[in-house]
Amino acid sequence: MMKQSKNTIILFVLTLFSSVCLAQNPLNFGSNLRTADPSAHVWDDGRIYVYTSHDEECQEDFWMKDWYVFSSEDLVKWTNHGPILSVDKLTWADNYAWAPDCAYKNGKYYFCFPAGNGHKDRVNPEKSTKWMGIGIAESDSPTGPFVDKIGAPLWSVPYANDPCLFVDDDGKAFVYFHGGDDYLVAEMAEDMRSVKGEFYKMDMGGYEPKMEGPWVFKRNGKYYFTMPENNRELAYYMADSPKGPWKYKGVFMEREGENNNHHSIVEYNGEWILFYHRWLDIDSKCGKQRHVCAEYISFNADGTISKVTRSEEGLAGKK
Repeated sequence: MMKQSKNTIILFVLTLFSSVCLAQNPLNFGSNLRTADPSAHVWDDGRIYVYTSHDEECQEDFWMKDWYVFSSEDLVKWTNHGPILSVDKLTWADNYAWAPDCAYKNGKYYFCFPAGNGHKDRVNPEKSTKWMGIGIAESDSPTGPFVDKIGAPLWSVPYANDPCLFVDDDGKAFVYFHGGDDYLVAEMAEDMRSVKGEFYKMDMGGYEPKMEGPWVFKRNGKYYFTMPENNRELAYYMADSPKGPWKYKGVFMEREGENNNHHSIVEYNGEWILFYHRWLDIDSKCGKQRHVCAEYISFNADGTISKVTRSEEGLAGKK
């Protein structure tokens, strides 16, 4: 009886230890997967979904071919539902499957993604042929399969990548992006298959650093425009409207060397969580590769975001 009790205790401890380890950074999305640019959402089924780009082993200059989504109900065990879309399924692009986003409207899930073609000549920029645009794909399920119904980018000019797709409480949907060095937003048409009206250059209060991968969310009636400032540190603005004018509030996660960072922020089970990626040397013959991580974040009484520090414990550190 005593031996059985000891074995039961040991099994319980090992299970608990295993669960804690799984919740540590980077998130356990599965072996041999390099993921980046996490876009997190909580849908009506109560699960949390993280849409990501997918780095191939030793890929050339961010030449990326497909996107993944992972889901969880406890932030510990993750289900891999990908790949959910590939550039092979597109008629207008064959490369650069970069940072995506997703939204729910009209009973459907809309996967918003950047893709492109051509080649970026980093030595002689004037010879570059690279172009990127924003696409939209649809599905009846949050895990796809997603289908590019319009068979074209939402627009061809300006050049754009790494969009944020935000649906407000009134059902209006907006797509945010950095195009031609401007902070732009456009309202989506009701069917989510085109842009409604003109691009709107937002008032950022006079401060417009280089950025990619914006993320917009709403909390307590305030809108937050967050971004990788200079593609490195994570910073943010606040406003009373989804189109601004915005007021700059500063950096909430410092840069990690010269590594890029992309992120998302979502509330899940009463806690706010920051998903982001780090460049880590784990098991690749090419050295540091990108891996998705997560941290709990908090807000001050005035709604500003408290500073966030990268940790090995991640979501396991608070519990």
